[in-house]
Formats: sequence, structure tokens, C-alpha cells
Amino acid sequence: MIIKNASVYTEDGVFARKDVYIEGGYFVDTQEHLADKTEIDGTDCIAIPGLTDIHFHGCAGYDFCDGTIEAIDALAAYEASVGVTNIVPATMTLDEETIVHICRTAKEYNELEKKENRARLCGINMEGPFVSQSKKGAQNADYIRKPDVRMFDRCNEASGGIVRLLAIAPEEDGAMEFIEKKHDDVVISLAHTACDYDTAMKAFEKGACHMTHLYNAMNPYTHRAPGPIGAAADCEKTKVELICDGVHIHPAAVRTTFKIFGDDRIILISDSMRATGLKDGDYTLGGQDVKVVGNKATLKDGTIAGSVTNLMDCLRTAVLEMGIPLESAVKCAAVNPAKRVGIYDQYGSITPGKKASMVLLEKDNLVLKKVIIDGKQI
Repeated sequence: MIIKNASVYTEDGVFARKDVYIEGGYFVDTQEHLADKTEIDGTDCIAIPGLTDIHFHGCAGYDFCDGTIEAIDALAAYEASVGVTNIVPATMTLDEETIVHICRTAKEYNELEKKENRARLCGINMEGPFVSQSKKGAQNADYIRKPDVRMFDRCNEASGGIVRLLAIAPEEDGAMEFIEKKHDDVVISLAHTACDYDTAMKAFEKGACHMTHLYNAMNPYTHRAPGPIGAAADCEKTKVELICDGVHIHPAAVRTTFKIFGDDRIILISDSMRATGLKDGDYTLGGQDVKVVGNKATLKDGTIAGSVTNLMDCLRTAVLEMGIPLESAVKCAAVNPAKRVGIYDQYGSITPGKKASMVLLEKDNLVLKKVIIDGKQI
């Protein structure tokens, strides 16, 4: 396959007009030995790596926490259809038995024969149950518990060792010991936390290196109490998640975050729930009732309950409505998340030798034109 005349996003983080060659499911550097000479005209299009969403719960009527092969397959199919080619779906705060079952189902899904036209399940984001009651957000308070190394190990073992991220409130009893013991095994993210600046900095010193949906479900940044946001800004190794759906964070705050953290440290996520891609109505998230109106999902008490916007639409919103440079948005939605979950050796850039997963978008309005996964047009 040859993609001709596209403006291609390079590993240097810029766009360059060139042709892209694909053979045997991989990007290659020459067309000399291509068996398939199918040509795709990329004129007036940009070519970017397939996106990687490392934090979302559901879409198309399904939720990762449904704990079924059918649900995971539906998530993978929908995400692929919008140009998200790698997925790390998130659990919720539930009882241990349920989380273990969800993890085991993910393992079983990955052991099935590969399915075409599906995003690759490349890990699990364990969001809960080690969070704060006071900052629980849409997490179920009935199942919140103290950080427990043995419980995490049981869940990760059930998953086949693919839990890539773990949320934790560092002020909770046992959290610092947990971080110290497990930071080499999983990316530990501060989340749903009432901690202050000093506690967050201590957690980062112990080995935490990530922030779940920055600004949401945590103390705000103020000039006398910078809280966990200020600590993350001061800790260069820390990456932060942003939900650019136009609901969770004001556009000015998004622009300010890019100025503070830079596009090397920001990861765009969707945090989407099962109503994504569907009509307004009544849905559930983590066993709790959610009402969706427009692009906003809320619990009965008005708490925002995830988003109803996929990651590709978040990228569009960041660029077209929030003023984030396209090059930065692509880095934060395709490159940085792939690096964060350890798949950048295979995905996240249009580079010879890597798996050929990419997206063609119209240059001016970023409308989706084509999705290619592992060298096959879907």
C-alpha cells in the first residue's frame, strides 16, 4: 500500500509532505519490494499515527466494567472506527471480585485470535478503588478502600500482567508504602485526591509519576495552596491527563496547562462512558445512574460522570475550538500516551519498522477520511 502526497506527522513533531509505504502490516522505507501496490491519494490530507486512549470507560452502549468479551469487542470496534487504534480502558471503584473478573476477561480477550477492524487492547487503567471519599467524583463510595498491594497483585495477575496505570489518593493510609513498593510494576497516578502540595510531592518522590484527569476530582491550584497540580508542575517526570471535551476544562485553562507543562508532558484522554456515540438519555457508569444531555453526562446530584466524547473529537476540539497547535495535539493524543503505556516501540509514530496504524484527516477541518490498522484499511 502507498499513501501518496499526504502531509505526514513525523517523529520530529512536524508535518512533512511525503509518501508512506506499507508492507506486511508494517511501515517500510521504500516501495521497491511492495507486493500490494494499492495507492491512496493523500492530497489535501494529513497523516497522523493512530491515537491511543489510555483512559476511557465505554462507548457505543458498552462499558469495560460490563466484564464481557462482547463489551470489549464493541469498544475496540467503535474506537477503531474513529481513529483510536490502541486502547487502555479503565475500571471503576467496584468490589474486588468484580475488578478481578474484568481483568480476567481482558486477558481472555487478548488471547483470542486477532479480530480485524479493531483497536488493539494494550492494557488496563485501574481507576479505583484506592481513592478519597471526599474527591470520589463519579466513583462509587460503597467500594472505596485503602491501598492494598495484595489486592492490586491479584487484579494484575488476573489480567495477565497488563494493568498499565493505577490511580491512588496519596493521603490515604498505606498509600506511600504502596507507591514505594509498586512504582516499578505499574504507572502510579495521583487521582480522586484531597492531598496538598507537600503530600503530592512526597508521592512523586516515592515513585508516582502521573496525574489522572488533571483539575478534576482534586484540590484546585491557588497562589497560597498550589496543591497536587502545583506539585505535578514542579515534578518534571510527571505526565498529566487532560479531557478536552469542552465540558471538563475551560479552554483558557487548557491553553494555560499547555504553557505550564508543555506538550511533552500532557496526554489527551477522553474519559468517555457508554453513551459515547449514542443519543441523549439515561445510562450507567460504575453501577450508578447517569443522565446524558448533549455532550454532558451527570449523576443525579449533578456530578460530571465521565465524557461522551471520543478521543479523536477531543483532539479536534483542542485544535479547532481551544487554539492548541495541531502538532501539539497529535503529540498528546498519539505519541505521549503510547510512550506512557510502553508501546511506542510498535505504535505512536509513522516510522519504518513500526506497525502500520495511522489515520488520514482532511487538512482544514480534521474530518476523518481513512483509518489503517496494522496495514489494513478499515
